Amino acid sequence: MNPSLLDTDTLSEVLKRRNPIVLTNASNYLRQCQQFAFSAITRYEVRRGYLSRRAAARLHRFAVFCQHSIVFPVTDDVLDQAALLWADARGRSLPSNDADLVIAATALLHDRTLVTGNTAHFRWISGLTLDDWRTPVVP
Repeated sequence: MNPSLLDTDTLSEVLKRRNPIVLTNASNYLRQCQQFAFSAITRYEVRRGYLSRRAAARLHRFAVFCQHSIVFPVTDDVLDQAALLWADARGRSLPSNDADLVIAATALLHDRTLVTGNTAHFRWISGLTLDDWRTPVVP
């Protein structure tokens, strides 16, 4: 199994622990790779959600979760790659959400598979490998 980077939608599903298919895929991944990885943008998106709901206990659990995960920072290299993706997307009338492009750039620069349920947002990005943990595991 390739090292992965979780998109915000997938990380949220892992944290909610409701979807058995996502949980099975997440457990399989952890057995092989030992820890989850995600972008600092994903960390921001999850935290803002908890803050808006004043979910103090969830914020605390998420802080601990982050300590046991790899949280890739948003560096100049990531932003430069995201800017290239943005220019390409805009020129071809493709999805150009900044957060999505920063997350995709992070996956590309760290040679990680992007795990997302929003594959249509990213399918056009050359060199980006995608996986959807909502898809059942095939033995």
